[in-house]
Amino acid sequence: MAYEHILLEEQDGIATLTINRPQVLNGLSTHTVAEMIHAVDSVRDRGTARVLLMTGAGRGFSSGADLSGGNAGAAPDSSGLPAGPMDAGKVLETHFNPLLERLMDLPLPFVTAVNGPAAGAGASIALAGDIVIAARSAYFLQAFVNIGLVPDVGSTWILPRLAGRARAQAMMMLGEKVPAAQAFDWGMIYKVVDDDALMAEAHALAARLAKGPTRAYALIRQGLRQCLDKPLSEGLMVERRNQRLAGLTEDFAEGVTAFLQKRPANFKGR
Repeated sequence: MAYEHILLEEQDGIATLTINRPQVLNGLSTHTVAEMIHAVDSVRDRGTARVLLMTGAGRGFSSGADLSGGNAGAAPDSSGLPAGPMDAGKVLETHFNPLLERLMDLPLPFVTAVNGPAAGAGASIALAGDIVIAARSAYFLQAFVNIGLVPDVGSTWILPRLAGRARAQAMMMLGEKVPAAQAFDWGMIYKVVDDDALMAEAHALAARLAKGPTRAYALIRQGLRQCLDKPLSEGLMVERRNQRLAGLTEDFAEGVTAFLQKRPANFKGR
């Protein structure tokens, strides 16, 4: 499939998805999101990539939902903006939520390189990464309240788990920018780097993950989500099940052999 609004490249086990609408700060139209869904499905179904790296073209990650094209379900007026009452949740059901669910269910690691503003739905997608690296100039913004809407695309699920309820709620109700350094201090992201070092750092991390035990990574990301709200006894059961599955992989056998032979493991992702 030829994409208009994104770029998808794969090399050395790394699939790189770039939101490519820099003229609108990578605003997420329904067409853009549909392409992202197709790309994520393609990465999953081909089975050749061992990590997904996502970033944005130009000076930002994503400004969030593109409001200029009737994204939310109402016909635009002469200004190009949606006019009158609308079902602002419809596009979540048809586009944004399916994208987030696919990203969460990927059987491989998901890394985001936040190269600038990540607002609204863009912030949700950026923070959904298993490992989030941000440029020093980047910031995160829960912009919904500024136009009279509520956080969506998983924000109310993701943010309290990263930053805690008090900080998440303040972000959502005040609609203020959270710079990358502050997001790091709050535990929202893994690392902040200088702007000109971002993609090199992100690719180095992705390359490391691409050489790791892919099926174990999938079980780790699934296990973390499953155990966040479970009592200890249920969490132990999830760990027991996942450890059984990990122990059946070729990578586990290789890891043990490499350990005994005192050499680096040569994981194949199987």
